[in-house]
Amino acid sequence: MAKVTIDGTEYDTETMSDEAKAQVQNVVFCDRKLGELRNEAAVIQTARNNYAISLANLLNGDGDK
Repeated sequence: MAKVTIDGTEYDTETMSDEAKAQVQNVVFCDRKLGELRNEAAVIQTARNNYAISLANLLNGDGDK
C-alpha cells in the first residue's frame, strides 16, 4: 500500500483510479528527469567554468605552462 503526498495531503495509491495512478507515474517520471537534468547542468557548468579558466590563462600568456 503506497502513499503519495500531493499539496500536503497524503493519498493511498491503492484506492486511486487507473488514470490517477498513471498521472502519479507521470509526475514521478518528470521529477526524476528534472533531477537528471539538474545533474547534467551541473556537469556542463563545471566544464564551462574550466574552459573559461583555460581561455583566460591562454589570453594572459599563461597557456604555455
